[in-house]
Amino acid sequence: MEELLEEEKEIMDSVESDRVNKVRKLLMMSKNKRIPLSKIHHCRLLLGIPDDFRDRVAKYPDYFRIVVESDGKRVLELVNWDPSLAVSQLEKEFMVNEEKAKRVFKFPIKHGKDLDLEVEDTRRLNLLNTLPLVSPYSDGERLELWSLEAEKYRVGILHEFLSLTLEKRASIHHIVEFKEELCLTKHTYDMLKKQPRTFYLAGTEMNWAVFLKDAYDENGSLIDKDSQVVFNEKLYKYAQMKEGELH
Repeated sequence: MEELLEEEKEIMDSVESDRVNKVRKLLMMSKNKRIPLSKIHHCRLLLGIPDDFRDRVAKYPDYFRIVVESDGKRVLELVNWDPSLAVSQLEKEFMVNEEKAKRVFKFPIKHGKDLDLEVEDTRRLNLLNTLPLVSPYSDGERLELWSLEAEKYRVGILHEFLSLTLEKRASIHHIVEFKEELCLTKHTYDMLKKQPRTFYLAGTEMNWAVFLKDAYDENGSLIDKDSQVVFNEKLYKYAQMKEGELH
């Protein structure tokens, strides 16, 4: 157990820069560029953030500042905007494989009657509605709540949020935790259901989890595993062992 604790500490130290950037990106996506520290701490395992992150924040005064509000709530604020971090995972994929990125989301054009179009023509027509996508690092609060652009923004926000998680998945509880900061609505479940190419939903409307499909292989295994995920799997394996199996 002591060896495992030391190994975990070494992993946390080695990925600290990556985790700092994750939190910076989360703040850059959030409304007013601030999030209560308690919310980040509550979702720390989801993002691979160490338990002592609140203490580590003090090492990065150029990135973060902690503000104590009148009610005693400690809020983490972004100090500086970094344009190099304001590039979503989808934008990166678009630069590598444009055709694949075009198929990630689908926002079909609504029309009152059958236009009797060929499949390829329908796809091209829908692309006019789907593209351009809206960056999750743009100001979503200025968008009209139920507009097409606002829905594109919210879908993009959730895609980017999931890409920041360790296992490219999150539960309803994690999503609700950041509902206000990420400008989401109570119709998030229905919105995700309309994008089956990209999101896999498990569970019920009242208790669900969402997965990024492209992050998993055909067997349901995570393709690219963070070092923390590999360590956690080893820990689970030890936890399932019976007395004497370690010898």
